Order: sequence, then structure tokens, then C-alpha cells
Amino acid sequence: MAVAGAVGLGLLALPGGAGAAPELPPVSAEELVSSVLTADIGAFDGTVELDNALGLPALPGMPQAADGDSTARVWSDGEGRGRVQLPTDSGERTLVSDGETFWAWNSEDQTVHTAPADGGPAERESAVADPTAAATEALDALRTSSDVRVDGTAEVAGRAAYELVLTPAASERTLLREVRLAVDAEHRVPLRLTVLANGSTEPALQLGFTELRFGPQDASLFTFTPPPGATVEPAPAHAGPMAGKPERLPDGVEPTVVGDGWDTVVVASGGDLAGALDDPSREGRGEGRPNIDLSALGTPVSGPWGSGTLISTAVASAIITDDGRVAAGAVPEQVLTEALGQ
Repeated sequence: MAVAGAVGLGLLALPGGAGAAPELPPVSAEELVSSVLTADIGAFDGTVELDNALGLPALPGMPQAADGDSTARVWSDGEGRGRVQLPTDSGERTLVSDGETFWAWNSEDQTVHTAPADGGPAERESAVADPTAAATEALDALRTSSDVRVDGTAEVAGRAAYELVLTPAASERTLLREVRLAVDAEHRVPLRLTVLANGSTEPALQLGFTELRFGPQDASLFTFTPPPGATVEPAPAHAGPMAGKPERLPDGVEPTVVGDGWDTVVVASGGDLAGALDDPSREGRGEGRPNIDLSALGTPVSGPWGSGTLISTAVASAIITDDGRVAAGAVPEQVLTEALGQ
């Protein structure tokens, strides 16, 4: 998706208020799923908003990980070019993909990072920046291990939508209760992604549009010229948070994927993650240990697999081992430890 190439994991986004439930023709869950997976959103612009209640503090390089709301403006020409503007506390980040080059401008430190638009940091940073892409990816990954149903209608970003609900099959071991997708009734693209955890009726994470307009966009939006005085340099190999899937990791890294569907666990070597977790300046730390204080985020754990730190949120958990491995998934601790033991 075009905007996916321009946006980054630096943005998780989600939708705002809904109006009265619109009346729409009946549709089966199977038909709705099929239409979403084959839909083409085309050119558009809109406002995307994140409502985050994961329970994490602000992390280095991951400002959107902390609890709270985030807003961004997004544009796509429907043909591989996109633009995202992310307000920050002291300025703005602008992400642009012109079809050949990915540009990431940070007004706070006057730096511009560049990368090829068809891979590397640009590809990794696209994981959840676009609500439509994020919701479609979730649907594709979870549908075969879910009970899927249509649960009425909703109004999102002023547009009529069907509510598609995925519930884990009985055999799945997961922290999630359900994932809800609001699907545009006309274009059949997801407008909103809502994630609910076990034991709570309030969303742990919501991602979607508050405003959305379909149609051609001004071509000048998808060009970028570094401002005078800006420092331009290649994007770091590990730029941006990781999406937790093999294709999102730096080139050459081949994590182990244990399980599938809702209880998938990804196990990777922290030392192989292009330095993303490694801080060579900290004496006594093994390769792959984070450059943040894990004791403030999680609790010590140990088992036949070794020892490390367990970090949990409402919808996911991760173990960072003392020997530099990382296991993560939307699963309880036991599933992580089983994966580490394989």
C-alpha cells in the first residue's frame, strides 16, 4: 500500500468517535473477508489517530509506544507514493516515499534519513502506520485460526462500515479476546482496527481513520527536498521499532517462528537485530542486551531455557534473555518459555 512505504512504525494510529449504526445490506463473514483481502484503496488522504492503552512507558526511539493518543496526517497516490506528517512534542516528523526513495525528516534535530523506497527501513517502518494495511495484515494472519462473524455496522470517519470480528479458536493460547475491523461498506477496506484483551471490555489498542477522503492527490505531496542546513544521511539499519514478523527484520536476520495464528511466537537473536538491542557502551552487558533499563519495564524470569526479563502488556509479552535472545507474541509467559526451549 502506498502510504505504507512512507510511514513508519513510529506511527500506530486509530479512529475516533462513531455515529449511529447505518443500515447496510446483509453480508456474510466469508464474503466480507474475501472482499477485504482483494480490495485496492487507491489514492486517498486522511487523519489517523492512535488510542493506546498498552501500559508501556515512553521508550527510546518509540514515542508512540507510551499510553495515550497520537495523531497523524496521511496521503497516498495509490501507486506507491505516500506522505505522513507526525506532530511531536517539539516539532514534527515528515515521512515521504516518492516511489524510489524514502525520506524521514525530523525537525527537532534537523536530520533527514534516506533509504530505498522498496525495502530496508522504509519497508520495516510501514508495518502499522496505515490502519488499512495493519488491519488487512491482521485479518490475513488470523482468519484461519479464528471464529469470524459480522457484528452489525458502524460509522467511522463519516463512512458506513461493517463490523468484522475475529475471536480466537478454542485451541489458541493468547492474551487477546478479539480483534475488530470496521470495513468500509463501499470500498471494502478496513477503516479501524480495535484490539481487546482478555478480562477487559475497553480496547487495549485502537487504530484507524478519523477523517478519510478518496480521490487523486497533489503530486507535490510525494516529493521531498531537504531543508537548508539539514543533515542528510542513510537510515540506520535498525531504524524504527520492529513489527515482530520475519519480513520486518533487518536483512539477513532469520528469526524462528513457533506456532501460528493467535499464539505465534517469534524468537530472534538480539545481537543479530542490527544493533537495535545492543549497547556496547554498557560494561558487563552481553551482545543483544537493550540500551534501556529493563528492570523498570519487567520482572526477572528463569527456566530451563536460561534467565532474562519478562515484559508484559495487555495484549502482548516478550522475554529478553540474558544471552541476547528475544521471544515475543500476543501470548502468556508459558507459551514464550516453551518457544525458547525449542
